[in-house]
Amino acid sequence: MPIRKYLLTGLIVWLPLAITIWVLLWLVGMLDAVFGGFLSMLSAVTPQSMDEALQRLRTIPGLGVLLVATVLLVTGALVSNVAGRWFVRQWDTLFTNIPIVKSIYNSVKKVSDTLFSSNGNAFRTALLIQYPRAGSWTIAFQTGVPSGEVAGHLGADMISVYVPTTPNPTSGFFLMLPRADVIELDMSVDQALTYVISMGSVVPHANLPKPAVPQ
Repeated sequence: MPIRKYLLTGLIVWLPLAITIWVLLWLVGMLDAVFGGFLSMLSAVTPQSMDEALQRLRTIPGLGVLLVATVLLVTGALVSNVAGRWFVRQWDTLFTNIPIVKSIYNSVKKVSDTLFSSNGNAFRTALLIQYPRAGSWTIAFQTGVPSGEVAGHLGADMISVYVPTTPNPTSGFFLMLPRADVIELDMSVDQALTYVISMGSVVPHANLPKPAVPQ
């Protein structure tokens, strides 16, 4: 029916925009909540004369996003010099000596250093692997290579990969596979993620050689 066709077409047009706006609003709300909690702690230790000013700040929408971005920029600029790096080392030493906290802090720090390092290899290569059984293929991302005791048990020429789930790529599976069993794809990580999230309906364009025409 034409009406059903038009409804589906309109849904396809508006759905990506609606989801994008929803995610942005959720992010702004979360940062504003964090900022509101900070103001609540600040009002507990400041004179009552400043409470009114703090309450006004709480009513400004999106101010938490601006302040968080500003803090990140200032922090990045400060730790780019020698004095800032010394402060970060003292900060790390403090948290790595606190029981329980050090386990969480060290794990998160190692993951963030690996993911956001400009010279790292994590999530910079899209792969094609056989999972969950031979003959079934899926998209994966190389996260590094096994090391330490694990590498001693597995042997050489192994790689670590992350297999995202569909349509939510933030959850998935961690695997260690022989390098010979994976196929490196000539597509960007963004294209591969789009392919996974769309459940294969959005196919990345590839510059493949044209097949020879039989004579």
